[in-house]
Amino acid sequence: MKNRSKKIGVACLFAITLLLLNTNCTNLGNRASNQKLIKDYYAAYEKKDWNMLRSILADSFSFNSPRDNHIDLAAYKERCWPNADNIKRFDIDKLIVDGDSAFVTYNGWTTDGRLFRNTEYFKFKEGKITENSCFFGPGVSFPNNTGK
Repeated sequence: MKNRSKKIGVACLFAITLLLLNTNCTNLGNRASNQKLIKDYYAAYEKKDWNMLRSILADSFSFNSPRDNHIDLAAYKERCWPNADNIKRFDIDKLIVDGDSAFVTYNGWTTDGRLFRNTEYFKFKEGKITENSCFFGPGVSFPNNTGK
């Protein structure tokens, strides 16, 4: 009886360990996948490639900023995507992924050499970006902002 209880205890411990390892590996996989989505998001702006950006945005994507209140994908393309013409590059300063959300702080450089610094909060679902909230930082205003 004592030997059987010991075997059951070892089997339970082994099962719990496998479950925890699987959960941890899944979280690591999601983290890496979400990091790639973020890097691709900024790369699309640098390459001026709407199709690349569109492929990683969910149909239900919404965008927030001090000038935009949960605009949908169509409004985002119309209002925000034209900024790609003014973007030279992004230098990511901090990228923190926590499950299905992430914070990114970056320095952005315009094609005419101006610097802008923002922090953005992303949400993810099923391998796509579902939301981006941009918080404008010091420096020039976002290149195409006209204050409307």
